[in-house]
Amino acid sequence: MNFLAHIYLSGDNNNLKIGNFIADNIKGNKYKHLPQEIQKGISLHREIDSFTDSNDIVRRSKRRLHERYKHYDGVIIDILYDHYLAKNWSDYSQIPLNEYVQNFYNLLESNYDLLPEKIQHFLPYMISGNWLYNYRTIEGIEKVLQGMDRRTKNKSQMYLAIEDLKLHHDDFEIDFTQFFKELINFSNEKIKTL
Repeated sequence: MNFLAHIYLSGDNNNLKIGNFIADNIKGNKYKHLPQEIQKGISLHREIDSFTDSNDIVRRSKRRLHERYKHYDGVIIDILYDHYLAKNWSDYSQIPLNEYVQNFYNLLESNYDLLPEKIQHFLPYMISGNWLYNYRTIEGIEKVLQGMDRRTKNKSQMYLAIEDLKLHHDDFEIDFTQFFKELINFSNEKIKTL
């Protein structure tokens, strides 16, 4: 659910951004009807996820989480890393975060018909709650974790991960900074070969 990172890693290409954003809601190869650049964004998303899942820094972050989360630890780290990206946004972009996310919301609204049904359903909530912008605060991340926990019918206990974020805040930030540098380089190279 690291929406902000996936969007950012798509660079300035709007169709790559859309594809990268919708990829989790596309099964298998059921995207061949979409424009070529959106297909590339979906492929980029999958490459990013594979790189992330096998990265030692990300594994180190996961080990800091309480064992109660089980296989949800990767989802939690994705969310926490988006927090650090939003919090430190000016280190990565000259466009202010509020302007960047508003432009992205506008992009999604103007391409609404290309979005999977699930995204069409939650898009109004995403925009009205300004999810991407609110990732920058602890309170914003807490709401995201609570929402994710509700979606798992409270099985994940993700709402408790805010405690882990507060306990290991600086360590997670160090991990994110090291990992994101690697991920930017990886993504830039992948974009060239897609």
